[in-house]
Amino acid sequence: MHDDATLELHIALLAEDPLVRGALARALSDAGAPRVTPGSSVGELETALAESAPDALLWDAGLHAAGPLEAPEVGGAPVLALVPDEAVAERALEAGARGLLPRDASAAQLLAGLTALAHGLLVFEPSLAPLRSSTPHRTVPEALTPREREVLQLLAEGASNKDIAQRLAISEHTAKFHVNAVLAKLGVQRRTEAVVRAARLGWVTL
Repeated sequence: MHDDATLELHIALLAEDPLVRGALARALSDAGAPRVTPGSSVGELETALAESAPDALLWDAGLHAAGPLEAPEVGGAPVLALVPDEAVAERALEAGARGLLPRDASAAQLLAGLTALAHGLLVFEPSLAPLRSSTPHRTVPEALTPREREVLQLLAEGASNKDIAQRLAISEHTAKFHVNAVLAKLGVQRRTEAVVRAARLGWVTL
């Protein structure tokens, strides 16, 4: 039975290994995914998706054990990366992935994560997500103000500066100021990194 949130969900699946690709496609279908388009490369997916852009992209990054990663771009869909360890997780984040799950995640976890991603949320497994910081020796970040904590929680929900401004009844300029303050206090440069670090610290609910 399909949940309302997944009724129209179109998932693109990128996995180089044909066995992994087949297993993931079957798992998603069995979990209730209404439409899955698999491919072994970005080019193959783009051809298959010429008539319809996907809502989310599931990317198996497990084969890339070393070197830099480049998150696939297919129809502007947000990317959920399946990773084997924290080292690959960190590179996947740097490459632009908006979500991270372990390669042994259940089919239900995959579908829930992809559905959340398609609705603008960030998806991370806190125990897997890397704790990145420009100040690695500072184990406890500077305390956030109540307003900054509100902003951080909205970031975890995938809110843009405009969304934050509307939700908190402040100007977009002020929202941007608070976001920058949160990033600085957490010692990170990107919103996704801030959410990952905050999740590890128990500061936000994902």
